[in-house]
Amino acid sequence: MNASDSLAQNAALPRRTLVIAFLFCFLGLLADGADLMFLAYSLNSLKAEFGLSNFEAGSLGSITLAGMAIGGIYGGWACDRFGRVRVVTWTILVFSAGTALLGLAHNYWAFAVVRFISSLGLGSLFVACNILMSEFVTAKYRTTILATMQAGWTVGYLVATVLAGQIIPEHGWRVLFFTAVGAGLLCLALRPWVPESPSWLAARAQRSQPATSRGQAKVASGGLRQLLVDAPTRRMFLLWSLTSCFLLFGYYGTNNWMPSYLESELGMNFKSMTGYMVGTYTAMILGKVVAGIASDSFGRRVTFAAGAIGTALFMPVIVFWHTPDNILWVLTLFGFIYGVPVGVLATYMTESFSTQVRGAAVGTAYNLGRIGAAVAPAAIGLLATHVSIGAGFLVMGITYVITGLIPALAIPNRLYDPNREARSAKAATPAQATAQNPARPLGKPATEEGLG
Repeated sequence: MNASDSLAQNAALPRRTLVIAFLFCFLGLLADGADLMFLAYSLNSLKAEFGLSNFEAGSLGSITLAGMAIGGIYGGWACDRFGRVRVVTWTILVFSAGTALLGLAHNYWAFAVVRFISSLGLGSLFVACNILMSEFVTAKYRTTILATMQAGWTVGYLVATVLAGQIIPEHGWRVLFFTAVGAGLLCLALRPWVPESPSWLAARAQRSQPATSRGQAKVASGGLRQLLVDAPTRRMFLLWSLTSCFLLFGYYGTNNWMPSYLESELGMNFKSMTGYMVGTYTAMILGKVVAGIASDSFGRRVTFAAGAIGTALFMPVIVFWHTPDNILWVLTLFGFIYGVPVGVLATYMTESFSTQVRGAAVGTAYNLGRIGAAVAPAAIGLLATHVSIGAGFLVMGITYVITGLIPALAIPNRLYDPNREARSAKAATPAQATAQNPARPLGKPATEEGLG
């Protein structure tokens, strides 16, 4: 399906449909975020009941993130094969049922195996939600809307924080995991009201027609081979894979160990700790939304780099300069800045690749970055065993500096503009576009004239 078809279909969608699609994705990411934090808030309880070392406790987070990486890579393929809405539904059901089953686990290995399976759904959901909404939203407000949608993840952290603070002290960690069935029930209730992406429906209809030329057959084969062959595109892919790896190392390492750090090394009781985390995550929601607005106004590169390096600067503040009087505002400011690079990431990556390879490049680069996410919890657990959790936070500060420097020095701002690509496609039929642009090198931006 060409870009003009997609543009026309999206314009024809009623506002009510767009709102429903947004809410469906928002609530899906909310459930995703809550599920991740259930494990973080249960780590101390799991260590006590199963007799786990810090390294074993951290490895549960790494197992989760490894499953998310695998699920995310295949989630993009499943979206193209089975539909975006269907994949969102399946993934929510998989991780909500799997998380509820964790409440029945009685040893480390049973917990780890079930957690890995359920995390396949967690990884796929993020990919599916972003693809679905990106096909409903114009580029002009894409970062603002996607960042607001991704704030649902942080709202999920808040929900998990409130539930953990109320449930774990009184009823134990198992009951907390049982509450995950609510996400599956909510998904089943909303599913009939959510339409499939018109872009995907049109693409499926096009795939059902026999290819009439070798050129069409090559296009249908996908963009992964082209991604690896073209040197400029391959360079951009490698840069984003590295950036994602360092970003997700810091993001998930912090997310997984912050509750334990506040409770174990700062001496907070569990309910006080959850109260502080509520403040941090509330500020993170605002940070993501503001990051989206700033990115649409001032550019993706400067907003992303400022957020990453700002997060790095706050790590030593939390470790060395916290006091009982300032810890609340320190964590609140940290939460705001911590959300900025994550809020910008999806749009910034999307605009770094041409339409020919965008899906393969973004999906693969982001999920290769989950290698860093998978390593982080266990690595911080190892540091916690031999030094302290605070030492692990300082290491994550270094990774955040690298996260900000790579795009600041090497990744241009808005290398490709999806709206300009759409307008170019609308101005000419596919045959005319081919005649006007013969054998254009894949890595050369075709729509950037005048962008500056």
